[in-house]
Amino acid sequence: MKLLDGKRLSGELKDEIKIKVDTYLSQGHRAPKLCAILVGENPASQSYIRNKVRSCDRVGFASEVIQRSVDVTQAELLSLIDQLNKDETVDGFIVQLPVPDHIDDQELLLAIDPAKDVDGFHPYNFGSMAQGMDAFLPATPYGILLMLERAGIATSGKNVVVIGRSNIVGTPISILLSRKSDMGNATVTLAHSRTKDLKEICQRADILISALGKPFFITHDMVKEGVVIIDVGINRIDDLTKKSGSRLVGDVDFEKVSTKASYITPVPGGVGPMTVAALMMNTLKSYQKKLGLKDE
Repeated sequence: MKLLDGKRLSGELKDEIKIKVDTYLSQGHRAPKLCAILVGENPASQSYIRNKVRSCDRVGFASEVIQRSVDVTQAELLSLIDQLNKDETVDGFIVQLPVPDHIDDQELLLAIDPAKDVDGFHPYNFGSMAQGMDAFLPATPYGILLMLERAGIATSGKNVVVIGRSNIVGTPISILLSRKSDMGNATVTLAHSRTKDLKEICQRADILISALGKPFFITHDMVKEGVVIIDVGINRIDDLTKKSGSRLVGDVDFEKVSTKASYITPVPGGVGPMTVAALMMNTLKSYQKKLGLKDE
């Protein structure tokens, strides 16, 4: 079994981005800039944003966190998005989800200029991706592709099972892996809560991607020998041995499933860091396009 170490790989990707940014800066260009809109004081969201800011610092990006109170109005957020769309110094920005219940997050995402949609959530980018056109790929699926590619894991002709059909992970990764491309050409089954005979379907998988959000859902008897496991789940469970009283685990029973897997991602330290690295890569791509720069 080989561990797909997302923390290590994301560090390598960020180092590669920094080399490119340093080259552009030495040529007299401004730094790429990524902004984040944060509504309220959700501790998890604040943690995610801090991680993104640290990543920006590491690769040489400028960054800005624009925080608004939990009682902000829809109109105020739409006005802020319009300002960021028009700001020529901003290469990409994100709206950190979730937002409060009174906010229509779909309307916010639709208001983002697709050319600055570095999260890859806008229907323009999603549709372009589905048709194999150039687009910002959703960050988590993009991170998974990078992980598979850098590990030398072939996808062509493989049976891939994706569990979970969200527009953020499950649906886009199923599209990407089935496309006619270097990291595609797989036969993909997209499973979900209504899927029958899920155990048997999983047992046929050469690559199993779980984005379900249920701790230890994937068990030893659900996978075959040599399977590649990509665990996207991030679940917090009670653990009195930890100072915090809890710990993070994935959708996969790592200890037991890893005895069968040829490759497996840990939680934490697997897909999560790759999502942030992919966000950095999308921002760099937007910057290069805007300034007409070649990929050094």
